[in-house]
Amino acid sequence: MEVPAAAWWLTIAGIVALLVFDYVVHVRRSHVPTLGEAAVWSALYVGVAVLFGAGVWVFGGPAMGAEYFAGYVTEKALSVDNLFVFLVLMGSFRVPRADQQKVLLFGIVLSLIARTGFIFVGAALINTFAWVFYLFGLILLITAVNLLRRGSSGRDEADNLAVRLARRHLRASDHYDGDRLFTVVGGRRVMTPMLLVMVAIGGTDILFALDSIPAIFGLTRNTFVVFTATAFSLLGLRQLFFLIDGLLDRLVYLSYGLAVILGFIGVRLVLHALHENTLPFVNGGEPVPVYEFSTELSLSLILGVLVVTVAASLVASRRTDGVRDGRDPARTP
Repeated sequence: MEVPAAAWWLTIAGIVALLVFDYVVHVRRSHVPTLGEAAVWSALYVGVAVLFGAGVWVFGGPAMGAEYFAGYVTEKALSVDNLFVFLVLMGSFRVPRADQQKVLLFGIVLSLIARTGFIFVGAALINTFAWVFYLFGLILLITAVNLLRRGSSGRDEADNLAVRLARRHLRASDHYDGDRLFTVVGGRRVMTPMLLVMVAIGGTDILFALDSIPAIFGLTRNTFVVFTATAFSLLGLRQLFFLIDGLLDRLVYLSYGLAVILGFIGVRLVLHALHENTLPFVNGGEPVPVYEFSTELSLSLILGVLVVTVAASLVASRRTDGVRDGRDPARTP
């Protein structure tokens, strides 16, 4: 479905307005959000995303609406997984709790800009070269394997490429100066760790985009749906961080669940590539008659995997807490 230019501009204006509102009302003044504040605003942003999806369903049709919700749920799950890395990064840089909001909002904005660029590049490649679906599928299958390995060996560490480059090439002071990005040390103007951690999170966000964009293109080829599902999954991520901060370590099986989801989408992409095949060394350059998963089935599978993953994680964490406390979790009411 061709989306009118007016709908594009209104949507972009609405997203920018939400980001500006978030900064002016919540982030400009450094403070630690209460649990109630984080819960209310997280629910509000999810509600906005759902209402937008309902509008897509009504005006774009059930197929387009299902694609939006499948993309939104997948991207939201991936963004929650990204919070683990953000948590490790901010712990590594010892970011003051009250200033973490500003770091997160910067990361969200940079991530949105980077992913928008990847979306339009990906859309152009898909429209020009059908074999790109093979490439995207391979990326997701490799990512799924890496997530399985990470799930068995522990969470991401803060010492990733972005952090190493930032520490090596950017001169920064050893101490924070409030939430300032620059300060003066020994008569020289240097960066504070605040700017350094923003650079690290920004670089990490770009790496995340390399996985998330192929994932959503595996569910829909509609650029408007890809963009909006990605944008709305990022909005409210700051509030969600403070809401589930204490629960992040309890989601012990999230990596496995995401591996299943990304592996499924990777297979879905390869099947679609075979269905649209133009490569001369595959079936003589002719399309291959294969089964393709519907969007509705994909959405059901994604939701089912996430529900099972979260439930299993909470049960496992409860048992671990029971053993740690020296009691039998099976008998604990």
